[in-house]
Amino acid sequence: MKTNCENFRYVEKSRPNRDLTFKFYNDGRLVIIDNSNEEVIDPRDLRSDSRDFYIRRRIAFIKNQLTASQLKYA
Repeated sequence: MKTNCENFRYVEKSRPNRDLTFKFYNDGRLVIIDNSNEEVIDPRDLRSDSRDFYIRRRIAFIKNQLTASQLKYA
């Protein structure tokens, strides 16, 4: 099975602004990269606006997976 990945770039609004890349894989994995120092970040280390962005994207991912499963097994 081929692993697909959706990339999203997000720049935090509060200082210090971090430039983050979110990689959502179709198997449910997630990688968050701080682009300034090429460091992988844990979701627990996200701040208010970046955490909100992460939660909204994760919910959208889960909804898409549920819809795909319903169509597959309907």
